[in-house]
Amino acid sequence: MTISTPAPEFDASAEVIDKKKRIFAIVGASSGNLVEWFDFYVYSFCSLYFAATFFPHGNTTTQLLQTAGVFAAGFLMRPIGGWLFGYIADKHGRKNSMMISVCMMCFGSLVIACLPGYATIGYWAPVLLLLARLFQGLSVGGEYGTSATYMSEVAIAGRRGFYASFQYVTLIGGQLLALLVVVGLQQILTDGELKAWGWRIPFAMGAILAIVALYLRRSLNETSDKKTREHKDAGSLAGLWKHRRAFIMVLGFTAGGSLCFYTFTTYMQKYLVNTAGMDTRTASVIMTLALFVFMLMQPIVGALSDKIGRRNSMLLFGGLATFLTMPILYTLKDVTSPYLAFALIIGALLIVSFYTAISGLLKAEMFPAQVRALGVGLSYAVANAIFGGSAEFVALSFKSWGIENVFFWYVSGMALLAFIVSLMLHSKGKEIQL
Repeated sequence: MTISTPAPEFDASAEVIDKKKRIFAIVGASSGNLVEWFDFYVYSFCSLYFAATFFPHGNTTTQLLQTAGVFAAGFLMRPIGGWLFGYIADKHGRKNSMMISVCMMCFGSLVIACLPGYATIGYWAPVLLLLARLFQGLSVGGEYGTSATYMSEVAIAGRRGFYASFQYVTLIGGQLLALLVVVGLQQILTDGELKAWGWRIPFAMGAILAIVALYLRRSLNETSDKKTREHKDAGSLAGLWKHRRAFIMVLGFTAGGSLCFYTFTTYMQKYLVNTAGMDTRTASVIMTLALFVFMLMQPIVGALSDKIGRRNSMLLFGGLATFLTMPILYTLKDVTSPYLAFALIIGALLIVSFYTAISGLLKAEMFPAQVRALGVGLSYAVANAIFGGSAEFVALSFKSWGIENVFFWYVSGMALLAFIVSLMLHSKGKEIQL
């Protein structure tokens, strides 16, 4: 006779409590992520107003090119930030890494908010602006990898695509909030006031919001365990080298994904004004609405990835971006209707969503826990610094040389690279478990 052992009684209340804790952790991590990206993107959206303050010589395109150069320089610090904060997160905990990064972003924003212009301190103005942006770039370089790792680790199994998509919800939300603040100031202040002092307000707001984010992150639970942090490979480049194939693959699809993302978000406002000839305020309204819709797309596409798989989601992004980027940019170049411009940008952002919604999670699934934050952060930061952060600079450079259309080919070519790399993802149809 076989004696059966009763199955343990299911504790529904414990599951509910656990779920609530995970959701709170997602919200807590996301809030800091939102503030980090708000501070970083404020620079891009306010550059139309402070470009002449720090770079008074040349025409509008030249001034924007110089501010875009500083924006791109901030991205060059990201690999260092990805390595430094990846090491801290893997060796000393995700929570500690996220708290330090938000403090650094607060400091950088405060410096820019108080920085005198070229007329007051001469060449020190652009130099100090550059240093502040490098400091912020170091912070954001560490933020992405750590927050992506943390959110993927606290997400509920089977719904990781949905929960992890909130990283880009808050990333886009930070960008959207920055744009909303600029649009709000445009309604209150004149162009003269914005150029004289109004552009400083968003940077001061970012510094204050960072303090709130720091308070929220203090309450987060650590997701890495002591055994993982004490692993001999924890946070080390030698340990990461053992997973170099995954590192190279992340570099490949991040290059195309980041370039497309920054082309249709931060650069698009300038493209509508500087190339299509739209009014600055009209372009700001279009991008505000577009980014809001883009933000709402993330959980939907993230949930879809839980059904169709990360690989299929990435293939959709790479394939559609390769064939549709050029037609979209060509049409936007001569667009006169704000409604048509909005529709085209939404179409482009929908394509990009197949990358952004699962970006952090996909990368986190490719590395083991002891080098996860380092692997995600460093690979993302390197590709983002070279291709994402330089998007505006490259686009404006081609425009200043009279060959703007070459930029369209460049974006499409990098999307094709992302598609090719995506073909190698999860070739057996199995998702890598965290």
